[in-house]
Amino acid sequence: MMTDPATGLERMQSLELANPIDHGFDPARLARIADFLQRDYVGPGRFPGADVLIARDGVPVWRATMGHMRADGKPWAPDTICRMASMTKPIVSVAFMILVEQGLVALDDPVTKVVPEFADLRVYAGGGGDAPFVPGPRARPMRMVDLLSHRSGLTYGIQNRDNLDAAYRKGRLDGHPSLAGNDAFIAGLAKLPLAFQPGEAWHYSVSVDVLGVIISRLSGQTLGDFLRTHIFGPLGMDDTGFYCPADKAQRLADGWMHVPGGTPKLFDPAEKSGVLREPGFESGGGGLVSTMADYHRFCRMLVGRGASDGVRLISPATLRLMTANHLPGDLPQIARGLFADARQAGTGFGLGFAVTTDPVRTLTPGNAGEYFWSGIHSTKFFIDPVEGLSMVFLTQVFPSVVFPIREQLKTLIYAALSESRA
Repeated sequence: MMTDPATGLERMQSLELANPIDHGFDPARLARIADFLQRDYVGPGRFPGADVLIARDGVPVWRATMGHMRADGKPWAPDTICRMASMTKPIVSVAFMILVEQGLVALDDPVTKVVPEFADLRVYAGGGGDAPFVPGPRARPMRMVDLLSHRSGLTYGIQNRDNLDAAYRKGRLDGHPSLAGNDAFIAGLAKLPLAFQPGEAWHYSVSVDVLGVIISRLSGQTLGDFLRTHIFGPLGMDDTGFYCPADKAQRLADGWMHVPGGTPKLFDPAEKSGVLREPGFESGGGGLVSTMADYHRFCRMLVGRGASDGVRLISPATLRLMTANHLPGDLPQIARGLFADARQAGTGFGLGFAVTTDPVRTLTPGNAGEYFWSGIHSTKFFIDPVEGLSMVFLTQVFPSVVFPIREQLKTLIYAALSESRA
């Protein structure tokens, strides 16, 4: 670290590791994590490569990088660029709350204040496929908070539950980069009914993609430019964006797909990947690529209660609001179309993050108030404000619902914690 002459605060320049003993960890127990990943995942070929970083109070204390990032055997490197998928959502949620703090929008504002195309939405009542959708009841006004908490009534085509999801897939409305920009995305959604009345249930969806459009419309910038100005630039996240530029292409990992009972198959070779091209639509719900160092910097800001490296992005009070449970019960009790991290008892959802409400019911070590999320390529992160802990895990195997890797890593991390603050 070095001292920023403008602020007098320390600014992180690298991921140089501190002595874990000085931060309350047992090094021998930390070593079990690498053994576990090699034995259960990388060695058997479940994950071609993996990278995990553990930090306390924003200070990196342990890291393991293993396996390969390309089908040709190129080793996984510390600066490997990964598809972050839904780990884009927490970043965009923070960006939206920056606008809330600026007084440009409020959580209880109707979405139609910025997206008038949603004025005549209906609720799904049947039909679709080869037939028109059945006209359902008029939807209640959707609020900004409904988008942040996935209670909007929107859906995802990848849920594969009904004809409404199929219509999303046909229209490429899951935030596909080939969409012809923000207005085309919103116009496509406005033609379809909602899955349910806004506020009625929790359903993983393109809600944060809509937030990305709202950020762009309110700020007058593209979403990418807003993120660079307000988050990536201030935090030094120089390798994060909505595509991988040509001068960094050699650092992009291949994308793999899980094969039941076998090793993953290559489905998105880095040399031909669509993420090498600037997208027509910047997906706030899943379009970013990033690195371990960059995403750690974002987590470091969260551990710092909204500030890091001499820069404050949001206030501690705003972050507390974001990481409180906004649901009336557990996700498994009220969610429709459970997805990824939404399966676990003792888990609620805030404004952009899943939140642990009862660690006993999760059957995993930790503390109430932990918040986290994942990406569909099996990337993971979590923040424990009680212990000052953060973890980022990167690999590139689709989908993320196959293995309980976050719970397994959490168990090993807390087992290595010799000094607890709880």
